[in-house]
Amino acid sequence: MRRNASVTKKVDSLRKTDMWTALIGPIAELTKTWLANRHEQSQAKHVAKMEVIKNTATWEQEMAAASATSWKDEWFTVVLSMPLLAVCYGVAMDDLSIMQRVGMAFVELDKLPDYYQYLLYVAVTASFGIRGADKLMQMKGGK
Repeated sequence: MRRNASVTKKVDSLRKTDMWTALIGPIAELTKTWLANRHEQSQAKHVAKMEVIKNTATWEQEMAAASATSWKDEWFTVVLSMPLLAVCYGVAMDDLSIMQRVGMAFVELDKLPDYYQYLLYVAVTASFGIRGADKLMQMKGGK
């Protein structure tokens, strides 16, 4: 009888071990699959970010090469400097009418349709290679 009790204990012990193995095996496999998926997602995000960086650098190089012989930047610089030059001239020559006309010009420019102002902002910022025209528009105010 003693031998039978010993065998019964061993069988019970093996059954418990088999039960735990049967439970832990699938859980371990699920965990392994989940970790592998997380790693793949992380790798995919990394590859996508690197592609964006590469494309951005390529675009900037192309824009720099294209603007090497362009007068667009200089033209915008001259146009944007005209009000400053007019105000300086008005102060130096004591001609207040020029400063008033510059002020009137800005008031009229502010009356232009929003879409035209947005297009102008985009054109100027693209010309100077400034990204974030939306940030410039936010600086303009609630318009």
